[in-house]
Amino acid sequence: MAIISAKLSYAARMPVLAKYLGLLAFMLALLTLVPLVAAMLFQDFYIALRYLVVIAVLMILWSVSRSIVEPRHIQTNEALTIVALAFILSPLLMTFPFMGSGLTFYNALFEAVSAVTTTGLTVTSELAGKSQTFLFSRSWMQWYGGLGIIVLSVALLMGSQISSRSLSVPLGGETLATTTRTHARQMLFIYSSLTLAGIAMVWLITGSGMMAVNHVLAAVSTGGFSSFDNSLAGIDSWYSRFAIVGFGLCGALPLSLYAVTCSKNWRKGIQDTELHALLVAVVVLALLLLVSFSLHSGMQFGEAAGHALSLAISAQSTTGFSTLDLSLIDDSAKLSMIVSMLIGGGVGSTAGGIKLLRLLILLRLIQVVLQRTTMPSQAVLYPKLGGKILDDIEIQRALILILLFLGVVASSWCVFLIYGYEPMNALFEVVSASATVGLSTGITSADMPVLLKLILCLDMLFGRLEVIALLVVLYLPNWIGKRKELA
Repeated sequence: MAIISAKLSYAARMPVLAKYLGLLAFMLALLTLVPLVAAMLFQDFYIALRYLVVIAVLMILWSVSRSIVEPRHIQTNEALTIVALAFILSPLLMTFPFMGSGLTFYNALFEAVSAVTTTGLTVTSELAGKSQTFLFSRSWMQWYGGLGIIVLSVALLMGSQISSRSLSVPLGGETLATTTRTHARQMLFIYSSLTLAGIAMVWLITGSGMMAVNHVLAAVSTGGFSSFDNSLAGIDSWYSRFAIVGFGLCGALPLSLYAVTCSKNWRKGIQDTELHALLVAVVVLALLLLVSFSLHSGMQFGEAAGHALSLAISAQSTTGFSTLDLSLIDDSAKLSMIVSMLIGGGVGSTAGGIKLLRLLILLRLIQVVLQRTTMPSQAVLYPKLGGKILDDIEIQRALILILLFLGVVASSWCVFLIYGYEPMNALFEVVSASATVGLSTGITSADMPVLLKLILCLDMLFGRLEVIALLVVLYLPNWIGKRKELA
């Protein structure tokens, strides 16, 4: 079997990687024009120069790749490698302009990875002293990281249906990206519409345009970067806080669900299993937090309810905004939020975590196993979800991703324990990074050891790429072995 497997395995072809990474470099150059213009408007000319350098590098890479002939077919490992390298190389490039705001290399790299993976963990303090260019650029990176550089390229640049499909659905249909250029454009339209609606609403409520832009870009992408050191606690109005986290909840729903809901099949949209599961999960977590805050924090009921609901939405949607200091809450509240962050939002959304659909598949399998114990041995019972029979590949993929996700969390947690961090706080931090949430108990800071910063960066990348894509990059046979012809 191993010999047959080896004969059927092909390493990634360098010209294919170079061709599509070059195209993605052009897309990233276009996206980088936005913070460049912002830097010019805010008169941060030193940072603008750095963005110009990044754009120049990206354009050179694109120019070199143009001479490479586009292949007829892209292998799955090549598609996964391209996706993973896009999310690895883009924060490395953006580290350079971030360093122009006074950050060290490792701190700038951490911020860039946190931004493009839509996590929101930060090692930067005293944000009031940072330039508007820096604050906007982080939120902008979260916005395009949420939709995905790949999806933007498919929607706006790629003309080949084969390459578009191979790149945007490397995991067989469970990624955010879609199968056709038309569908990708539809997702871009929905995503942009949510963003513009959110900016308009928060701007009307707060009266601050720049604050609305920064927070809504981070909310719709479920990113969570804030302009304030204490996140949404820096905003006095509960109306503003709930408006912002509300759009984070919108981002945690599958984007395709909006298209279904707005069509003639709107009943199918509002009956979606993941929509119901997300709302139930938020309510359950809010009630658990409310009980915890009422018993342990000494808050008045109204204040406790406000914090409980906003944090429940933020954790479950993996948006990562906070309305209070999480280092002060008790362990029962932290554990409840850890479970919520692990689960995350819907498949096909900007949210992180193992995703609600995969949890529902696991629960349905457990239910089927229990049902079979009460049935005759010759009886046949197929696991179903939403009226649809789950096929073996779908079940296998869901269980493997859950297992790998938990493995990443466990291994990273061990390193934090070796460094002597309190177990519950360390687990909270690792889960927050791996589920691309961004909530913090205070461990993540500029003073954190470099090794732990790099581990959290890996966790964020694993979480955004859903583990498999990054493992493919680290898999030696992906790089060494026989290769197919380019034709």
